[in-house]
Amino acid sequence: MSIKFGTGGIRAIMGEGPDCLNKTVIEEVTLGVSRYAKQKTDHPKVAICYDSRNYSHEFAKEAARVLAAQECIVFLGDRLMPTPFLSFATRRLGCDLGISITASHNGKEYNGYKVYNEDGCQITKKAAMKIQQEIREGKKKPCIISGTFEEYRDCGKICTIPQELTEEFCKVILSYGLEEKDNYDLKVIYSPLNGAGKEAICKVIRQKGIKHFLLVEEQSNPDGNFPTCPYPNPEDDNAMELGIRLCKKTEADLFLATDPDGDRVGVVAKGKEGYIRLNGNQVGVLLLDYILRKRKEKGTLPNSPIIIKTIVTTDLIRKIAEAYGAEIIDTLTGFKYIGEKLGELEKKGELSRFIFGAEESCGYLIGPYVRDKDGIGAAMMICEMAQEYKSQGISLWERMEEIYKSYGRYETKTKTKNYEEEEARKYMESLRTALEKEEEFKEFEGKVKAYKDYSKEEGELPKANVLKLWFEDGSTLIVRPSGTEPKIKFYEEKIREVFEKI
Repeated sequence: MSIKFGTGGIRAIMGEGPDCLNKTVIEEVTLGVSRYAKQKTDHPKVAICYDSRNYSHEFAKEAARVLAAQECIVFLGDRLMPTPFLSFATRRLGCDLGISITASHNGKEYNGYKVYNEDGCQITKKAAMKIQQEIREGKKKPCIISGTFEEYRDCGKICTIPQELTEEFCKVILSYGLEEKDNYDLKVIYSPLNGAGKEAICKVIRQKGIKHFLLVEEQSNPDGNFPTCPYPNPEDDNAMELGIRLCKKTEADLFLATDPDGDRVGVVAKGKEGYIRLNGNQVGVLLLDYILRKRKEKGTLPNSPIIIKTIVTTDLIRKIAEAYGAEIIDTLTGFKYIGEKLGELEKKGELSRFIFGAEESCGYLIGPYVRDKDGIGAAMMICEMAQEYKSQGISLWERMEEIYKSYGRYETKTKTKNYEEEEARKYMESLRTALEKEEEFKEFEGKVKAYKDYSKEEGELPKANVLKLWFEDGSTLIVRPSGTEPKIKFYEEKIREVFEKI
């Protein structure tokens, strides 16, 4: 295996050989994971879930077989379940580790393997390095794994995750609702983008009382080939096209789409100019504004509430939080860091202070019931919020404009450029050199006023290959290589002052 095991586990194109994801690589990785798990206890418990991608079920069964052969007790999902459920199940079953077989929103050629610690949070750098070392050590001492999946299942070393746990997952999400209604007139269209979100979303949304609820039929059933959207990402306009068409046909109020593993949710809302996709920052802002306001009205807002966001997520969230006296915690990019902060709060006995977590790439968490982003809970809260505003005669877009009028218009834009790992390294080096010498960087418009290099400054955040630039016009730009794809990402934010009319 030549694929590097990082903080997001592994993600690669499926195929033969050590550079691709296949059963042999799954076996090598799982042996390393089992060695890591057995540092904690002699008979670790591991939960495994998988999404709709091609070979996800086969890879999950192979991982379960290898773990069982290494004296681990395995709980395997008996059908597709979203990644946030894996975080939930890992905690509820008292497991030492969790594994999700998924490549999130990548194209059909990809699959992946994500590892979670006992707290239901994705492993971070230190644990990933230990697993990588165990994978190397395992290759030095090849291990012959005897026994079939069926044999380990029949002797009880591989168990099925109880159905009651999926019911509990949905009930817990519903318990975070802020408004009980039995007269929903909201019209909602939903697409799982041929992924694993359908069962949980349908259950939660219907139990919420939303009667006008339709699926995008072409994208409703699991299909790892993603025939209608080669890039099944709710951030991508092409993936949302069929849902928007159905909205126009049915005059729906809202279209929601979750990515194949159900941890992200994209939103299209009806406005004065038709159906337009809200970006990840705008949805995060709307959710935070709604949750803070409703909890204050109900008297359930804790003293010194806490909101956790990544550094690339809009600072409009900070402005809204400050207006309610809430504390903002910034983390590096990746929801695993938000999950890590939740663990720290739990250890201090302050978990009840947590209100909301957000990252700009359509990832949200409405309560501390999991340690990862959850598209199921976010979808439920988005519907509740949209109904609230519809009853007031306004759309989500109109509420967004009201927020801009109160706090200022924060305009955000995310761009990506494809770079292989070595190219990305050279690009970041050239940008650092230009900044240190105060030279203009040709790709950027405007003059850089100040910058922060997260790879050199040790503060509240760990060191990371990230640069933040402040320009003379007041705009900011964050530049970072992607942790899961051969890309560099650019996050731009421009702030306009509050005007009487924007």
